[in-house]
Amino acid sequence: MEDKDRYGKLLKKENLRNTSHRQSILETLESFGEPVSAETLYLALKDKGISISLSTVYRALDVLVEKNIISKTDFTDNNRSLYEIRQEGHKHHLVCIRCRKIIPVTGCPFHDYASRLEEQFDFSITGHRLELFGYCRDCSVDENSRSDGQA
Repeated sequence: MEDKDRYGKLLKKENLRNTSHRQSILETLESFGEPVSAETLYLALKDKGISISLSTVYRALDVLVEKNIISKTDFTDNNRSLYEIRQEGHKHHLVCIRCRKIIPVTGCPFHDYASRLEEQFDFSITGHRLELFGYCRDCSVDENSRSDGQA
């Protein structure tokens, strides 16, 4: 119940109607605890018995991103976007290019660098994002065992 109140207040603060679809989308996004695609979110909502179309999910996500309630990360390698509840501060991600696992990185290693850039270029940085691509531990082990067998 307190999530509904929290989301209701958040939506009201952003001058958005507190609809059941928006509530369900926010609750479901938060339950994942990691960034998810609109399609994954849609399937989870359907599994919960919520009657909603994929186009409605996309429209709601667009509005929630525009109002900075959720964040959208675009991964350029396969033109897909992932969504998550916006937290205080920001996150960076490690993305496995084989299994697509996404590992959130807490803390920001670029804070000091951003400050230096602001000073150097007389530029006011309002935010940034970083996704690093590579192989997770499981896929890295698989990759190493494949190359060992081919030598």
